[in-house]
Formats: sequence, C-alpha cells, structure tokens
Amino acid sequence: MAGSDANRPLVRVICGPTASGKTHAATLCAAFANIAVVSADSRQVYRRFDVGTAKPTPGERSAAPHYGIDVLEPTQRASAAWWAQEADGWIRDAEAQDRIPVVVGGTGLYLRALFGELFEEPPMDPVRRMALQAGLDELSVDELRRWVTALDPARASLGRTQLLRAVEVALLTGQRVSDLHRERRTVPRWSARYLVVDPGAGLHDLIAARTRRMLAAGWADEVRALMETVPETAPAWNASGYRTVRAMVQGELSIDDAEERVIIETRQYAKRQRTWFRHQLADADVTRLDPRAAGFEGALRRWWEGDGAGEGVGA
Repeated sequence: MAGSDANRPLVRVICGPTASGKTHAATLCAAFANIAVVSADSRQVYRRFDVGTAKPTPGERSAAPHYGIDVLEPTQRASAAWWAQEADGWIRDAEAQDRIPVVVGGTGLYLRALFGELFEEPPMDPVRRMALQAGLDELSVDELRRWVTALDPARASLGRTQLLRAVEVALLTGQRVSDLHRERRTVPRWSARYLVVDPGAGLHDLIAARTRRMLAAGWADEVRALMETVPETAPAWNASGYRTVRAMVQGELSIDDAEERVIIETRQYAKRQRTWFRHQLADADVTRLDPRAAGFEGALRRWWEGDGAGEGVGA
C-alpha cells in the first residue's frame, strides 16, 4: 500500500482488528477536533444489520457526523472500488463543511482501494451483470472457485466477493481480473497517517465480551426479523456471525453453541485483519497503540498532531 506523500492531501486513518476500540478512539478525537467519521467497515454499509455489526451507538454518532453507514440495502453488493469512490466523495463533503475527515474501520481492502493503487474495473453492461449476479449468488464458494480456476486461476484462492468479481469480469468482458490488476491502476488521491488500535492479547476477551453483549442486546430478534424480508443469498448475511445466529434462530444450534461459534469466527477474522495490517502497512506512516494502556489519550493526541509516528503505547 502506498504510504504518505507530501504532494497529496493527508487523511487520518484509525484502523485495527474488530472489537479493538476504533470507535472509542474516534470519539476521543471528536472531543478535541472538529471531525467527520468515514466508516471503512464492509459490514456496516448495510441497513438493518445493526446489532451484529456493532454499529456506533446514537451517542457515538452524535459526537461527529458519520459517513458510510446504512448506505446499501442488504441485497446490494459492495466492493472495494465502489467504497473508495464513495469515500472520496464523503471526504470531500466533510472538508466542504470545514470538518476533518477521519477514516475509521477494519476492512483492509477498502483502505487499500482508497490509499493504494486502485484497480479500475472495466465497463460492464449493467443489465447483463445484474442477470449474471442473480445466478452466481446461488452458487457455493466451492462452485465459484471451480469457475474461477477455469477462467482466472490466479484469483482462485480468494474469498467469495473476489471470486464473484473474477467470474463477472471474465464472462462479461472476456478479460481476467488478474491481468487487469497489472494494467489498469490509478494513482491514489490521498495520503494516509495510520493509527492501528490493538489491545494485544486482551483482544480475545474483548471479542467474547462484545459477542455476549450483542446477543443480550437482541441480535437473535434482529436476525429473526431480517429473515422475513431479506433473502438468504443477500450479501449482507455474510457479515461475521450472522449465519451462525440465523442457525440458532432456526433451532440448528443452542444459544451456548452459537455464542461459542461466533466468538471463534470473530477471533479468526481478527487474526486475518492483524495479518493484513502487519503486512500491508509495513512501509506506511503508522502508530500502534493499545487503547487500554495508561497514556492512551495523550498518545492519541500526539498521533493526531503528527508527533507520534512509530509510537507504541502498550503495543
């Protein structure tokens, strides 16, 4: 990922694994700066998927305007390229209102699309694409992987969203995404100053506690209501934990088993996020902080002012 560049406008980024305290850090920033939050969370873009995606509370949202939350219907598909284009507009809108934009979230692909070299998707006929998507949504990951192995084998090891994109591009344009990634790139508009919020070994306990809070806050009731109107193939159901809670609501899992499974799934997701941030931000302007450590608020302010690069409070 491209690092900071003095010739490009600076945007501050608060990132880190799920449940690490990113929203809390952003709320603290709102106490000493006139900010607007641009959410970089691929789960929080969906309307009505609220409890299990840990969206900011009304109190947290009142501290600063938020962009990128509740912007898609559950049946719509989000992509990193789409988000980066939207985020560019949100950042500009925040600046037009004399607010300082702060990107907050843990979806690494979104951050790479905004601050790295962005892959420019080739034009595709929207009607044909919608028809193709309807069929592809019925396929399992293994079935999609077989398609991609034949069409664009370099992409066959990726996740469902990237597999879908590879099939769409191959069938609708006759081109391979892997080839286009090498050929069609644009220079990023913004540079970034990163804060990675990570409580270290304490993250496992934080994930477990948050899972129990979400279940106590009515996650199952939310899922039960969503099942009445949102098709099972909708992309929003892929948010971590939702299919497990859905299985619990359908009587396929006990409450205790569902809780344990969600905790395990979330810890695995956090591990992948940590790996991504460690490798992708290796050469970037990064400060790493433990939000539970003494002196966190002071270190946060120093990072904000540009005096904390490389600092590690409790990290």
